[in-house]
Amino acid sequence: MDIASLIDLDPVLELLMLGAALALVPTGVVAWRARKQGVRGWRAWQRVLTVATLFLTLDLVVFGAFTRLTDSGLGCPDWPGCYGATTPWGARAEINEAQAARPTGPVTHHKAWIEMGHRYLATAVGALITLLMVAAWRARRQPGALSPWWPTATFVWVCVQGAFGALTVTMKLQPIIVTLHLLGALLGVGLLTAQVRSLSEPGSLYERAVIKAWQGAGWRRAGVIVLALVAIQVALGGWVSSNYAVLACPDFPTCQGQWWPDMDARTAFTLWRPLGQDGQGGWIALPALTAIHMAHRGMAVVVLLALLAYGVALLRHTAWQREGRGLLMLAAWQLLTGLSNVVFSWPLLSALAHTLGAALLVWWLVRLLVTPDWATTTASSLQGYKGLHATSRLQRAP
Repeated sequence: MDIASLIDLDPVLELLMLGAALALVPTGVVAWRARKQGVRGWRAWQRVLTVATLFLTLDLVVFGAFTRLTDSGLGCPDWPGCYGATTPWGARAEINEAQAARPTGPVTHHKAWIEMGHRYLATAVGALITLLMVAAWRARRQPGALSPWWPTATFVWVCVQGAFGALTVTMKLQPIIVTLHLLGALLGVGLLTAQVRSLSEPGSLYERAVIKAWQGAGWRRAGVIVLALVAIQVALGGWVSSNYAVLACPDFPTCQGQWWPDMDARTAFTLWRPLGQDGQGGWIALPALTAIHMAHRGMAVVVLLALLAYGVALLRHTAWQREGRGLLMLAAWQLLTGLSNVVFSWPLLSALAHTLGAALLVWWLVRLLVTPDWATTTASSLQGYKGLHATSRLQRAP
């Protein structure tokens, strides 16, 4: 069956309307809470809506992992609907037939609902991002409004993610497509985090001076390096998961009882190949899966050391101790959940927690790297503000 035959756009309008309706729920809740808290001004409202979108995007990342880990990625084998219907209810006959032929196959009723639930949530996130973009362009001349190019870049991102979502289904969970889809999801987390940070409220004079000192001391360069290492590790983790290579090494710290087991790196990192195949017409063998797993383990050591070094450095800076503690806690979270995936044979809860930890690491690091728009103080150093931290509590933006 070719790719074109797996794309049926008949239900696309209904799906878009359903996604928009779902987006109204978090938007309404956020707007109600913001009004009760006395939020005023367009900039503040932009920030509130962007925070809500970021929260749903984090949910979408975890739900996407849940869809993959429950083998529900092909629960509806076409896109964007389910056998051309908006919901699995409308495809009962087709799903019954597929389930009767293969009761434990990729198409069952509960897998179809999981897959469509992921698509509904993705559509809702897309609707919110579209709303943010349109509103940003309409309000671009208002004082303090966010540059509309941020939401526009995020809108382009969500369209590309939608295309990768379609390819994930039509190309039958090809590992490189699934991995790029995961990386794209975390890019969205980073883009939305940057927008939230840019919309942060003005801080104290001390905080402005601290941020200025932060920029001049190379902290940002170090943060960019750490974030790049995390991105590489996420890509390797996605490659492990999409190739189902987690259980290639069922023990720790050794692998298959050896410190250096038999590995086939060439086949392991042949990127363009169908799921379960070696790129040469055969099935992928254990040495290749072992190489995938061990590459992720090796890189994990590098990333963990980088996170520890950066976190400890932050702890030594009076103004950034909270950020340092948060980074070290996330590093510990990733270490424990990663180990539990191996020791307990890849339980669903540990795998989901590991994915969430990766997303939160991206969120936390981007918060450190993006300077709020208001932090353009002309102070060149902390001189004159040294004693302020003893009497002032920093009012940091999330």
